[in-house]
Amino acid sequence: MVTGSKTVHTCGIRYKRKNAYTLTEMLVVIIIISLLLLLAQVNIFTMLRRNSFKSEVQLLVSTMQSAINAASQSERRYEFIVDITEQSFLLREITTSDLSEVLEDEIIINENLSDKCIVVFVEFDDGDSTFDGRAKFRAGHAGWAYGGKIVLQDEYDQKYSIVVNRMDRIVTLKKGDYTLLKPIPKDDLST
Repeated sequence: MVTGSKTVHTCGIRYKRKNAYTLTEMLVVIIIISLLLLLAQVNIFTMLRRNSFKSEVQLLVSTMQSAINAASQSERRYEFIVDITEQSFLLREITTSDLSEVLEDEIIINENLSDKCIVVFVEFDDGDSTFDGRAKFRAGHAGWAYGGKIVLQDEYDQKYSIVVNRMDRIVTLKKGDYTLLKPIPKDDLST
C-alpha cells in the first residue's frame, strides 16, 4: 500500500486514487473564508464609524499645523477657512493680494465634515466670534495672524476645541469649550 493514495479495483483494472479535496469541500472552505472576511469588514466599518469624529478632528488639526509649519519655514502665506454654514474647511496658499477671492489653483485641501463632527462656532483671541459664515486663520512666516479656537461637537453632543495659539504656533485639541487666554491691552501694560 502506498501512503497518501488508495488502490481501487474496478472491473479488474487497478487505479491509484490520490487523496484530494472534492469540489464540495472546496466550496465549503471558500464559503467559510468569505463569511469570516465579511465579519471582519463589518467590524472594520463599525470601528471606522466610531472613529470618524476623531479622524476628522485629527485631519483639521494636522492641516492647520502643516500650514503654520510650512509658512514658518518659507515666505509663503496660507489661509485656513472654516465654513460653519457649509460645515467644511479649506486650506489655500495665498498667492495674490486680493484675500477676498479664493482661486482654484490656490486650494490645497477642501473637505466637507460629516454629521459626526459639527463646527459650532469660532472665537478669535481678540474677542470676535462667529456662529455662521466663514472664519479665517492666516499663517505667515511670523506665525498666526490671529489665535483662537474652533469649537466642535461630536455625535454625543460632547464639545471639543481646536486651539490656535499664535504665540507658540502650536495647534492643539482640548476637550470641552476651552477658555481662551486674552491678550493684555497695551494700555494696561503701563500701569
